[in-house]
Amino acid sequence: MNAIPINNLEIYQLAEKLSDLIWNAYDNWNFKAQQTIGIQVIRSSDSIAVNLAEGYGRYKGPDRKRFYIIARGSFEETKAWLRKADRRKLLPDDVRMAVTEIVITLGPKLNAFIKSQSI
Repeated sequence: MNAIPINNLEIYQLAEKLSDLIWNAYDNWNFKAQQTIGIQVIRSSDSIAVNLAEGYGRYKGPDRKRFYIIARGSFEETKAWLRKADRRKLLPDDVRMAVTEIVITLGPKLNAFIKSQSI
């Protein structure tokens, strides 16, 4: 089992911060945006951290890595939704900048974390 709790890992903290930013931005969107992009991007961004946590709690390497790869897929889906939200002017500048900074940081760290896992 892991000696370090998942919530102490930087990739998990970044994933949580990203989903919280998106969660809070949703409240300022109109109904159409909330019902189309909003719910989808909340689900995909929440899925990054929860799949990291689920994989972290597994005992066998291949099983753990599978959840980390699912987290990466959710990360890519989140980026696609965020690009739509940005094109549709749903993200205020401060939120867009904070989200962009996290995405730029989280992507390579997530890939490195997955690569570091032995099977």
